Amino acid sequence: MSGYDVIGTEAPRIDAPDKATGRALFIDDMTMPGMLYGALLQSPLAHARIRGIDTSAAKQLPGVKSVVTWEDAGLVKYGVSPARYDETIFCHDKVRHVGDNVAAVAAVDLETALEAVSLIKVDYEDLPAVFTIEQAMAEGAPLVHDIYPRNISAEVHNEFGDVEAAFKECDLIKMTSLVNKRQDCAFIEPQGCIAYYDHSGTLTLYSSTQVPHYTQRSVAMVLGMPIGKVRVVKPYVGGGFGAKASANHMELAACLMSMKTGKPVKMNFEREQVFYHGRSRHQFFHTMTTGVKRDGTILALKHECYMNGGAYSSFGIATVYYAGSLLGGPYKMPNMKYDGYRIATNLPACGAQRGHGGVIARGCWEQQLDMIAEELGMDPVELRLKNIMTAGDITCNDLNMSSLGMKECIEAVRDASEWKNKKGKLPRGKGIGMACGFFVSGAGYPIYRSDTFHGTVVIKLTEDGGTALVYTASAEIGQGSDTAFAMIAAEALGIPLEMVRLESGDTDFGVDLGAYSSRQTLMTGHATKEAAEDVKRQVLEVLSKELNVPMEDMDIKKGLIVFKKEKPDFSGLRTRYIKEHRGWVDNPGAEDELSFREASRIAYLARGSIVGTGKYKPPELGGKFKGAAVGTSPAYGCSAQIVELTVDEGTGRIIIDKMVDAHDCGRAINRTSVEGQMQGSLSMGMGEALFEEVKFDARGRILNADLAEYKIPSALDMPPTEVIVVESNEPNGPFGAKEVGEGNIMATIPAILNAVYDAVGVRIYELPLNPERVHKALKEYKQKNKI
Repeated sequence: MSGYDVIGTEAPRIDAPDKATGRALFIDDMTMPGMLYGALLQSPLAHARIRGIDTSAAKQLPGVKSVVTWEDAGLVKYGVSPARYDETIFCHDKVRHVGDNVAAVAAVDLETALEAVSLIKVDYEDLPAVFTIEQAMAEGAPLVHDIYPRNISAEVHNEFGDVEAAFKECDLIKMTSLVNKRQDCAFIEPQGCIAYYDHSGTLTLYSSTQVPHYTQRSVAMVLGMPIGKVRVVKPYVGGGFGAKASANHMELAACLMSMKTGKPVKMNFEREQVFYHGRSRHQFFHTMTTGVKRDGTILALKHECYMNGGAYSSFGIATVYYAGSLLGGPYKMPNMKYDGYRIATNLPACGAQRGHGGVIARGCWEQQLDMIAEELGMDPVELRLKNIMTAGDITCNDLNMSSLGMKECIEAVRDASEWKNKKGKLPRGKGIGMACGFFVSGAGYPIYRSDTFHGTVVIKLTEDGGTALVYTASAEIGQGSDTAFAMIAAEALGIPLEMVRLESGDTDFGVDLGAYSSRQTLMTGHATKEAAEDVKRQVLEVLSKELNVPMEDMDIKKGLIVFKKEKPDFSGLRTRYIKEHRGWVDNPGAEDELSFREASRIAYLARGSIVGTGKYKPPELGGKFKGAAVGTSPAYGCSAQIVELTVDEGTGRIIIDKMVDAHDCGRAINRTSVEGQMQGSLSMGMGEALFEEVKFDARGRILNADLAEYKIPSALDMPPTEVIVVESNEPNGPFGAKEVGEGNIMATIPAILNAVYDAVGVRIYELPLNPERVHKALKEYKQKNKI
């Protein structure tokens, strides 16, 4: 037994009733009196100089209230990392990809706004464009930005230990590669916002964002406003997965036009605009060389990575670091060398997507580890178990494994899948494969250089007693964080979950860095727990004085006051409470235990409003080398997966038959949400492995910018899944909790790659594994081996 009353249970989501009944309000459901509707003018060309913009016809159209270009917006640069600010609200000198933003219109209705956009005339001078890494890095290639020589927008060069010396000690050295295709996050709800600049000079932005705090900062910086005059509110959000983790042009344009008109301005992306905005998974080209001893001991990894970043930096500086640093674990490896390059091209910008930076790198390496195991005559499971790190270990790049249930995860999926009875024993066309994953529980440092707390939480008891109001600026985007924080508050305070009410996603509630890098459960959870403990302390202090009982002799459990020694006479307190509530039908009886409702009311009468505050920021983490901050975290989650599948050799089609997944989440706050996150990662990873690819024509235009042609898994594609929760009790997490949202996706792609090989004997080094690619690989394999 866990000894907890609330956490670790399968609690229903606190937002489930609103979502199930249609009462949940998303941006598209919202309206305001006098609201205007905005639309963007976006470039039809991938690379062109802007010689002139004529907005006169648009401004004269009846119903148009505002037309803005760079001349109205200014040229303040912004982005994600201050070291790579390279975006402005609107292009002024040239456009850098199809869909780049040139102007915006606000009008009385959307139809008028779109008509006005069509009336804006832009004089473009078409320029040579670069779409691939090879084109962008070629001698004399046109530069996407003058500030990035050879179009290298970021590069990383790190070495830990001595890789070349280690290779000399190796009995086997293996080099392989893997390339994926650009993906889209494919969330259900496109980005949308409503901006309102009121008569007091306060700008309120309602946005489907993952990061209210960072968006608030970007809006204030770009528009030149005091940050205290900017408020960002996140309503219900229909998924994010990373692409909503920074301020976008649409939000800034809506804010600008509201400031100019004094009216609320609503804007929404169409699905095509979601694709052209991008900020999802990069295309990666990984080449890895691993050296091992004859007994399977891993000695060294040499890793080179090129990524197609698109036209703007976005999260790219972090992506290029994550792609290397996250291979430091979960295996013991004393030597690691990494060279990473992010290349600017004339395609929409890439950014962060679930498993930021690490998914394709993990796919490359975990497939290679299986190949090494085969050449050594070892079981792939045993190779991993031999090299696995445990709690207390530190990676060669200074990542601290404060907890790590990797061994338990591997053993759990091995046993649940009957691996020993199936590996190498299935009929041709049937295969089984395994792999492991590893990810941070929150980025160790904020995006901008600061000593800021990563999360603050306020909990206030209602003055009538009995309800705890939790206020957090965190971002519930469908992952279940609101429910997790309510459960943490209830557990720490000692009351049932139904006595907690929670409000989130408003920058007026405090500071929270947002929903990215699987940070909220650990970081905001810590702040929530501290705030609840602060409230509990205040209530018990009042009771201690009123009853003359030492605080340490009392506790609150299940909404009742627990006296650890002799029970005092609290009849006087109860009489005071009942006198205030004459006629109420739910007053406590004479024999009832003293309730939290009574105690919190007595505390209010003694002290006024009872308010507790909590905060969290990580301790100093990581090493002192350049880029050490990226990849550091207070804790690390890990996972193991085993996939069974069928390959149709006649068509190349892959059918996933079963997936078994184990993940170490430290401690499950809400088991329902933990299992849901695990299943979601399996689905997303399967889609990236088998279907997903954003396709472009020769002019940089997207060919499949919709969810009909951009294929993602449906419920019919999902196989039977078994998810196993492993709990390692993370010492740096609230009640021992850490991430589950992203580490789980890491193992899916390589587990599928390894299962395909087990089924048909063919290794494939390019994703996705669509029928055409698999069929071609099978044909080439049979021709080469004269089968």
